[in-house]
Order: sequence, then C-alpha cells, then structure tokens
Amino acid sequence: MQVTRRRRVQEQHFVLLGRRLGRRATLVTACVTAVAVATGTAVASTRQFGDQHVGQVTAKGQVISSDQYIAPYGSRLVINDGKLMSSTVSPDGGHLAASVTDGDAALVVVDLKTGQIQQRVGSASVDDLKIPSSAVGQEGPTYSPDGTQLWLGQTDGYTKFTVNADGSLSSPVTVAIPAQGAEHALVAAAVFSADGKTVYGAVNGQNRVVAINAATGAIEQSWAVGNAPRGMVQVGDKLYVSNEGGRPAKPGESTLNSYGTQVPASHVTGATTTGSVSVINLADPNAAVGSIRTGLHPTAVYAKKGAVFVTDTASNTVSVIDTKRDKVVQTISTQPWPEATVGYEPDAVTLTDDGHLLVTLGRANAVAVYRYTSAQEPVSYVGLLPTDYFPAQITTVGKNVVVSNTRGIDALRPDATGAHNTHDTTSSLTQFTLPSDRVVRSETAKVFQQNGWTSGALKLATAHKAKAVPVPARIGDPSTIKHVFLIVKENRTYDQLFGDIPQGNGDPALAQFGENVTPNQHALAEQFGLYDNTYDIGTNSAEGHNWLMQADDPEYTESSAGEYLRSYDTEDDALGHQASGFLWTGAQAVGDSVRDFGEFHQFLTKPADASWQNLYCDAKNMDKTGQGSAYTLASSSPIPSLNNVSVPAFPKFDTSIPDQYRYEIWKQDFEKNGPANLNMLWLSSDHTGGPASPAAQVADNDLATGKIVDEITHSKYWKNSAIFVVEDDSQAGLDHVDGHRAPIQIISPWAQHGTVDDHYYTQITMIRTIEQILGIHPMNQKDTAATPMTTAFTDTPNYAPFNAVPNRTSLTDGLPTPPPCGNDNPAPQDPKASLVPSTTAVPQAETSIAAQWATWKSQQRLTGPNAVPDYANPAQMNHLVWYQTHNWQTPYPGETRIYAPNDVPGAYIPSSDTDG
Repeated sequence: MQVTRRRRVQEQHFVLLGRRLGRRATLVTACVTAVAVATGTAVASTRQFGDQHVGQVTAKGQVISSDQYIAPYGSRLVINDGKLMSSTVSPDGGHLAASVTDGDAALVVVDLKTGQIQQRVGSASVDDLKIPSSAVGQEGPTYSPDGTQLWLGQTDGYTKFTVNADGSLSSPVTVAIPAQGAEHALVAAAVFSADGKTVYGAVNGQNRVVAINAATGAIEQSWAVGNAPRGMVQVGDKLYVSNEGGRPAKPGESTLNSYGTQVPASHVTGATTTGSVSVINLADPNAAVGSIRTGLHPTAVYAKKGAVFVTDTASNTVSVIDTKRDKVVQTISTQPWPEATVGYEPDAVTLTDDGHLLVTLGRANAVAVYRYTSAQEPVSYVGLLPTDYFPAQITTVGKNVVVSNTRGIDALRPDATGAHNTHDTTSSLTQFTLPSDRVVRSETAKVFQQNGWTSGALKLATAHKAKAVPVPARIGDPSTIKHVFLIVKENRTYDQLFGDIPQGNGDPALAQFGENVTPNQHALAEQFGLYDNTYDIGTNSAEGHNWLMQADDPEYTESSAGEYLRSYDTEDDALGHQASGFLWTGAQAVGDSVRDFGEFHQFLTKPADASWQNLYCDAKNMDKTGQGSAYTLASSSPIPSLNNVSVPAFPKFDTSIPDQYRYEIWKQDFEKNGPANLNMLWLSSDHTGGPASPAAQVADNDLATGKIVDEITHSKYWKNSAIFVVEDDSQAGLDHVDGHRAPIQIISPWAQHGTVDDHYYTQITMIRTIEQILGIHPMNQKDTAATPMTTAFTDTPNYAPFNAVPNRTSLTDGLPTPPPCGNDNPAPQDPKASLVPSTTAVPQAETSIAAQWATWKSQQRLTGPNAVPDYANPAQMNHLVWYQTHNWQTPYPGETRIYAPNDVPGAYIPSSDTDG
C-alpha cells in the first residue's frame, strides 16, 4: 500500500501511541489535512479536535470517544471496576454504594471521607465479598433508614447485606422474586418504609410493585403499575413510581413490544408515546393505583418540600408533581442549546437546602442548575457545570454534591496488555461544593465548548440555488452524491485490520486480520484513503447499532447494561427507540428512498438444511448462473417504517450464514431495482464464531465488501455514489491507541484518494455527513453538534472503479465438514504481508485446551435463527479468536500462557444474556 501522510506531534496522555513506522516515499500525493475544506464552502464548525486522539488531555479537557471533551468541576475519583449504573449514600453520609457492570464487581463501597474504594462485591475471584451473580438492575442499591442493611436489586430479587460499623458489607442473603413465565423480575428501585420493616420494590420486568417483609423476605402485597417501573419514592403514605414505558396500552392503540408487553408506541419510529407515574396509596393498599401523565421515559424520581421531581429522559424535561393534588404543576425544560431540542437525557435530580435544583444531563456530561422556590413557581435557569462521562446519579451530603458518572474517563482502565479494549470501561465520582451562580454561568461556556455547541451548527437550505458539492454547507442544498451505501460490519479495532499498514498509526503486533486476510479492505484503503483516528462510541453491539441508526445510545440502553435481560439489541424493544426517529425515518421524512438489507433487523427464519456449507454453495451457484437462491430465508424488523423498506431475503446477523450469500442476495436486488438514496447493509461474518475459522470468516466479510464496492463502482450509479464502511463497535479486539478506535472507509468518486486522514472522526460525524449529503435533519443534539466530514471529500471526482481482489485466505478453513461443492481454493498469500498464520491447525500440546474451547463455543448462540450478537463473554470470545488466529501458539497480549475458557482473566464480565 502506498499513501502519504502528515501527522502533528501529539501529546500523549493515558495511552501510549507506540512506535511510528516508516513511510514509503514512492508515491507523492497531497495530504488530506492540507486540502482543508476541499469544497470551498464554509460550515459552521464544531471541529475542534483536529488530529487529537482519545485519551489526550488538552486545554479544553480530555478527548473521549463521543465527540466530547471532559474536564469536570470539582474533584474526581476514578473507579476502575466498570460502568457505574446507580449509587446511593448511606444515611450517615459516610459511604457511597454503587452498582457497577462490565468489570470485576457488581457493587463497590466508597468511603466518602477518604475518597477511596473500601470494598468490592461480586462473583469474580478478585472480589472482596462473593455473591452468586454480578447482574444488577437499573436503580439502587438502597440503604435501610438506620443504615444497618443494604439491598441490591438483581435479576430475580434482591441481595440483602448487613452493613458493618465501618461501612463495609457482609452476610449476603438472597431475597427471591420469582420469574413469571419468561418474564424475570428485573428488579429496579427499592424504598424502605420509615420503620425499616418493609421494602417496596419496583419489579421492572413484571410491571408491578411489591411489598417485602424486610426480615423474612416474604412478598406481602403486589400492585400492578405501568410499563417498566423504574424509579420510586415515598411521600407520606403514598408511593410514586416512574413507568419508563408509560401507561398500559388501550384497545386499538398503536403498540410495539417491550419485554413481552405491547406498549403504546409510534407506528413510524416504534418509540414509546406515553410516560406515567403510578401512585400507590399505602394507607389503603387495596385502593386503585393512580396514574399521572408525564413526559417520555420517566426515570428518576425525587421528593422534597411537597413536590416530586421526575426526569422525563426522552422528553428532555423534568415534571414537578404537587403531592397534595397529585398533578404535574410545572414542566422544566432541560434544553440548554437552542439548536437541538432533544438528546440531553436528564436522568437524575436533587434539590439543595438553599433552593438549587440540580439535574444531571447524561448525554451532555453536565449538571443543569436552576433556582427553585416552590412547585407552582417557575424555576429560573442558572447554567451548567461540567461532569465526567455520562453522569447518572446526583446527591448532596451536607454542602457537598456527589455525582456518579457511568463511563468516568472512558475506556482507559489500566490492564496488563499495554493495549485497550472497549470493555476497559471506567466510571467515576466527582464531588464539589455548589459554587455561586456567577461561577456556574462561567462554567456553562466550558460545557458548550466541550460538547461542540456552537451557534449556526445547523444550517438549512435557502431559496438561493446553491451549487452542488459533495457535502453541502446547508442541509437540503444539492449534493453531487445521490446514493449513499452504509455497510455495517462487526466488532473490529483499527489495529486488528490495519495495524500492518506502515503509513497509518498502527501496531503490527495487534494486526490479527492483516492484508492476507483482508486484501480488499487494504486495497480500498490504498485507493480511497486510510482513516486512522476514527472512533466507534459503543462498548458492544447493543450500543453500536443504536449509535449508527439513532446517533445516540439512548439512556434506556445505557442504563440497562447491568442486566440486559429485558433487551440487548433493542430492535424489538420500544423503550430503546428515540422519539425523534432513526436515520431511515429522517430520510423518509424528506422524500429520500430507503433500502435496507438486514440492518436493525430482529427476526430471522431459515430452512433447517440452510447450513453455512449449503448456503456457501448456493452463493457460488447464484454467482455462476444468475439464478435465485435455492433457500427461502426471511429477515424482518418489528419497526413498520423499516420493515416496509427491507429486503426479506437478505439475512440479519447469524454467523452460520456466509457473507458471500448476503452479497449475492444484495447484487440481484441491486441489478434488478437499482439503489435507493439511502442503502443500509449488515455484513456480520467478521464477528466470527461461526463454523469456519475466524480468519476465514473475516476473509469472507472482506471479499463480500470488495465485491459490493466492485459492483457499485462498475455501475451507472457510481458517478453519484458514496459508500461508508463502518464497524458497529470495536469491542472484539485490542488497539494500541484506544479500544474505541475502529477502521472506516469512505469510497466515492468524490472521496479523497491515496491519503491518510488523521482527523478525529467518530460514528456520529459519519452519520452527520450522510445526513448532510441526503438533506436529512439531525436526530438529536449529538449529530446536530457534529461536523460533517468535509475534509474526506473533494470537488474533483475520480471515477476510477474498484476491482475486487481475490481472497488469499480460504473461506472454508476450519469447517468441521467440507461444503458439497468442495473447499475454497484461495489465491496465493503475499509472504511479505503475512503477520499471523491463517489456518487453524492445533499443535498437539494444545489439543485438550482447544477441545474445551470448542465445547464453550457451541454454547454461545453464535449460529442459527436464535443467534444473538455478543451473547458470548467478550473476554473469552476475544481470547478464542486470538488463539485461533495465532494457531494456538501465542498467548493473548499481556499474558504468559494459553488459558482454558473458565481461566481467562476477565471471564467474569457478563455476556449479553445478563450483560453486554
């Protein structure tokens, strides 16, 4: 590969960029960073990152992977035990207990006096106190009024702990709430009665609240409430319960599924259309449960001074309920930036003694500060204080304000590998004394800068007829690009694919799928450019597909990470859909045509004999004869607006279906119907885990990608097309810069050619670019603030097509039985490009361990109609792929031996059946 590059000297913080490799000097081209905005048009820019990288600390703050800087107000305690889901302070104010996930604990206890973690509780061998499961609910834990007990909500009940005099926990006891058929309890918030004898529990998965005898654990009362009860607070003899899924559906109402319940939902977006708070009269337990209408996705509830405050997370408001009348008397807007109405995601609230209402804005990394007098008197907005990444809880301890941040300082947990994975998640506590209103106002400007909130970020077309350019300055102005193809792949880091390219910032030691496995993507990078500073935001597939389709991972999915049993990928869960819609509904709203091939699909049916081998042979026959498939597969979405534009024959995720088959289905549709304005494709073989070896599956994915690009570039549509190739997330490997760094490709006559682009880009900037090209209005504040990738395009087109490269790794390597049409015979490998072996032969000394891994793999739901992305434990899956791609001869980075499945460090990280 021959490209040129320019890279500034970059400050190194948290991450070691590693060696810089030499450049080939045989091809001289204009560097992409030198051309600036090639179109010559001015865009209201939020491009403040330049070529900074994730983890770098700048004058504006530390760069994180979500198009933001963080520089919190006050002090910070980083928690290197995973994502912090929820927290609570002990009655004496001395300790904070926080539930965590995606790490080595389910619960941590922090001594607020020392600012140190005192105890870790979970199912891992490294935990200080052991409990059977590390799954945790969205809310809690909860201390008893006298501080002697702590209750932690889990999948089917609570774990009750004794709180010792020093604040540590002991004597865990299970308090069971049985599943009802397929519906687990999925316990959310808990509230103690004033005398501590009763615990009221929100049973999220069963749409009810229960009263539990705190001494015996017996359920003594049950009340049916709204959909997905989550937050709860007691005021006098009443319980106020937030129902994130709103009220029960009425006959004939438009609905969509959410954990087995049809909830009121839009027939277009599939998003919930109601929010409610249930009111339970404890003085008369048999009385009918009341209901108060609120904004969408009510989450946190907090009571003080005769009012209940409810964060309407999806409506970006706070509902204030007068507890005397049980009526919403004030709705507080939490939209700090005029350019976008939604996407800030208020998720926690508290009221200080001096009358300041504090609301955490999860997706803005900020606390909104208001002056509050009474429920009836409108609040006055003061400003914003910056926090760490995704604040999810806020409370006061005297004059001290404590904020719990779910993602802390991003995925920068120290580990032994010297590289990074998306599951190296941190969380944090930030603490401060509330400053004066003058200081709050001064800090507001920092929050705006850290989020890229500038005036004029969203410009719409005017009556003036603008000249067509690749990426218009105004949404709705003409583009030279009429057809956009978004190809979504699965789970790879930049270093895994492109670490072997010396012109990029790669580490060849981490290049598991280099040029001999991915010759097409390497050839595409050489022809159309290499992007080595681009980041996926999500930790896993549940988050990644949401970031691509919604330019956000909605708070519901973010806060569900401790359990994920309610839903993992949220295609079939109305609670996971934002009311402002998806990328495709935005396209439909402006009259663009849409064609979907498997992306965001939930269901798949296929014949029993449609094995990988048979579908592989069927694909070869389709290619040779032009005939249709011999098998009838049906893939679909529960979201009407997507299902209406989908091609059912194109299968969704299932690693027992080769991407060669998906390519043939797409090609026949393309040649018959031509492209839509927006075309979405899910090619999932590079996830690995199917019957073929990892290298074979990635090679299959690479060849399908190359063939699709070949087909488009040799068609009449090429002159006004752009192809974006992106991973849904980068969780399945290591990267020496950051675990979120991922390979992307931008392929178009209008794309820069033969360059290395060092600009900081993310999935959000890619989606904003697609929106800008097709005239789609951004969906929320995240893509509104993002800058289109104008530097990746040029006004001078290069119409040279791409010719797909034959695969060099056998597509049938590793199959237990050969296909009926015979094994694949690949092209010869390039010995100079070979970094790791591409066969799965197992050395005699490792056959026993390999057999244990084969048994483990058979239990991971990687294949078949019920295949689930990321069901497998991520640490175990990554180790298996590493062993296989290194012929069972090389230990995982940072380790000294090859482990059996249950011995893998990190095997305690829950998988998507209990956690992502």
